[in-house]
Amino acid sequence: MATINVDDSENLEKAIKRFKRMVEKEGIIREYKKREYFEKPSSILHQKKTTLERKLLNKRRKSEKKEY
Repeated sequence: MATINVDDSENLEKAIKRFKRMVEKEGIIREYKKREYFEKPSSILHQKKTTLERKLLNKRRKSEKKEY
């Protein structure tokens, strides 16, 4: 849980920026977006497989370019 302590003399905008940075660093919003809708385990595996294939294809293309 992200919490910050705000002093009376501290500017509110700075406190909000600090809070946003902390939330982003902990990955709370990313986790929320990931869990917003239910995703079947099979579709998650399919997504991982396609991203891995795409990465390997890009790596292969880059290595072929270097040979010229």
